[in-house]
Amino acid sequence: MSFQALVVTRDDAGETHAAVQQLDESQLPEGDVLVAVDYSTINYKDGLCIGPGGGLVRQYPHVPGIDFAGTVKSSDDARYQVGDKVVLTGWRVGESRWGGYTQVASVMADWLVPLPAGLTSRQAMAVGTAGLTAMLAIMALEDHGLTPGTGPVLVTGAAGGVGSVACAILHNLGYEVAAVTGRPETTSYLEKLGASTIVPRETLNETVKRPLESEQWAGCVDAVGGAMLARVLGQMNYGASIAAVGLAGGTNLPATVIPFLLRGINLLGIDSVQQPYENRLKAWNRLAESLPLDILEEMIQPATLSDLPLLGKQILQGQIKGRVVVDVNA
Repeated sequence: MSFQALVVTRDDAGETHAAVQQLDESQLPEGDVLVAVDYSTINYKDGLCIGPGGGLVRQYPHVPGIDFAGTVKSSDDARYQVGDKVVLTGWRVGESRWGGYTQVASVMADWLVPLPAGLTSRQAMAVGTAGLTAMLAIMALEDHGLTPGTGPVLVTGAAGGVGSVACAILHNLGYEVAAVTGRPETTSYLEKLGASTIVPRETLNETVKRPLESEQWAGCVDAVGGAMLARVLGQMNYGASIAAVGLAGGTNLPATVIPFLLRGINLLGIDSVQQPYENRLKAWNRLAESLPLDILEEMIQPATLSDLPLLGKQILQGQIKGRVVVDVNA
């Protein structure tokens, strides 16, 4: 049976090229569950895999797409039956293995979770890896004492995928949200998501020599890293935590240990790729409960497989707002 997929090839000069191609099921990698994909989405990693590779892709030709939602076509694993709705995120699918930019995917059962009750496949991909990461970050902050009413929660990179979902969830849970953005045109969008304060990016990009400033934030979901994360460390309330989920501002952390020693700040690393099944399932169920679906709809930008080469370039340049939902069958 043939189907369409976005295939990335690399020529002799090392240049990559992405185009929609017709494939056959015999070309799929080995797996114990065959899934008819309904929707996928786009993340920063996808932009790398569609384009230069970023060291993530091991061999070509390659089908990117680090997450997808769809329906089980066949299964050699008792946990999944034909017709079951499933979601996949992480496990290096779409990087070292063929991913979700395809109408049919072959994967291992351990990488799947059941589609949470109350979400459609389309909504699940409006959430996607970005939304799952946001929920894992909020769960980690709550596990370290964050509760509504303790002060504003800062979200950096707020107009991006992780930040958008984090703002909406935090607001719905009763938190006061302060959203950091370098794009003034996203102000009304962020306010619709629930941000009560808009923090211009340049105010946190300025480096200061003092390792501690006035306490401002009860918690933080940080998608930027780099100098901004270092600056925010010195602004956290005593005993507060930062959940680090991204590195859009760089991998270096030009900070001192003073915030950790004098204010008891916690820096929590959030990984969504290899999260254990139970925690992954818990996060998806929390998402179904805590993310307002009308607000989720506000974030969605629809796309098709043929749109992905351009979208891949745009996300690497920080030009994507909210969540792109890719209808692989359109």
